[in-house]
Amino acid sequence: MSAAYALGDVVTLTGRSLRHVTRSLDTIITTTVMPVAFLLLFVYVFGGAVEAGSATGSYVDYLLPGILLITVATGVSYTAFRLFVDVKGGIVERFASMPVSRAAVLWAHVLTSLVANALSLVIVLVVALAIGFRSGAGALAWLAVAGMLLVFTLALTWVAVIPGLTASSLDGATAFSYPLIFLPFLSSAFVPTSGMPGPVRWFAEHQPVTSIVDTLRALLAEQPVGDDVWVALAWCAALLVVAYVVAVRLFTRKLG
Repeated sequence: MSAAYALGDVVTLTGRSLRHVTRSLDTIITTTVMPVAFLLLFVYVFGGAVEAGSATGSYVDYLLPGILLITVATGVSYTAFRLFVDVKGGIVERFASMPVSRAAVLWAHVLTSLVANALSLVIVLVVALAIGFRSGAGALAWLAVAGMLLVFTLALTWVAVIPGLTASSLDGATAFSYPLIFLPFLSSAFVPTSGMPGPVRWFAEHQPVTSIVDTLRALLAEQPVGDDVWVALAWCAALLVVAYVVAVRLFTRKLG
């Protein structure tokens, strides 16, 4: 099958998947409820104490990068959900029996995830602006932020494909996202790592979320990103490659 036909299959199947999302906008709303709730909770309940006890400046500015990552982690769970429904409903096998690129089936779900998560991120950003978030970052910095979030979303989406293919229940397909949502709490997303106990601080400073959050925070604050950006990209690239290889092998094995 030529690349042109394969690309056409990706476009067609992505359109199908996007139509399902637009017909149930509650999916996007649901994926933003938890991040927005965390944003409001931390800003209005804990924000005063954090600002009084540290030099982080405006807490909503400090907090937003971590909330954006939680938004993505929440959103990709629906990729696993949609893929699981297609697998259990026999739609994936039906496509496999047709002259359709097998890769297009997975890429359609992945691209749909990118679009849906982009919408969720915009909604969260609008709420953040409404409660006081401000950034003097220029166009290039914002493009870098968008690029980092795109790579992060792409990596987590391929992770989501794995339980979407292997889970035996809907709960199992989406449960993988819980550790991903919890991980920012053990990072620099909500408070500086300097005040954490020794072992927790070591873990927080050497896990991927911290480098990604610190990179986004520096970009939005127009500060030098230093080596954090390379560490963040390395984590995302490694996760993306491993998840992609595993997902493709599982998909190939499932279809025989």
